[in-house]
Amino acid sequence: MKFFKIILLFLFTQTVFAEKVEITSDSMSAMDLNKEVHFIGNAKVKQLKDWIHADKIIVHLNKKNQAKMYEAIGNVTFEFQNEKGHYLGSSNKVKYYPLTSLYILLGKAKVEDVLNKRTAKGDEITVNMLTGSSKVKGTKKKPVKFTFDMEKK
Repeated sequence: MKFFKIILLFLFTQTVFAEKVEITSDSMSAMDLNKEVHFIGNAKVKQLKDWIHADKIIVHLNKKNQAKMYEAIGNVTFEFQNEKGHYLGSSNKVKYYPLTSLYILLGKAKVEDVLNKRTAKGDEITVNMLTGSSKVKGTKKKPVKFTFDMEKK
């Protein structure tokens, strides 16, 4: 009987804490051989308070048909937030790895750190939502740009 109660408790917590992912777009096509699902036109993926909006979103699946990476391409805008950070921004492309909560922003990337009132621009920005760390890379022609407000004393 104890084992049965433990199993029920486990199933209940998995159901309650499962994060629902919702993807919408104008059209969708599945590529079973490549383990990809393409959402084309006005594509948006939403999970809790996080969202990514793009011209196209490709969901890359693993062998168990679980999402291992989301790839947003073209006119990408986004909002990511948790207890460690709240970010708004845009880029040409975003790769999101849900198992590690890692976001890689590529091409004309701009991120606004809402909590700390800072902005970063670069060719590639990596944001780790688990650790709260980020990295910004620029190029010789377009160096990294970082802006923040100084508090008046």
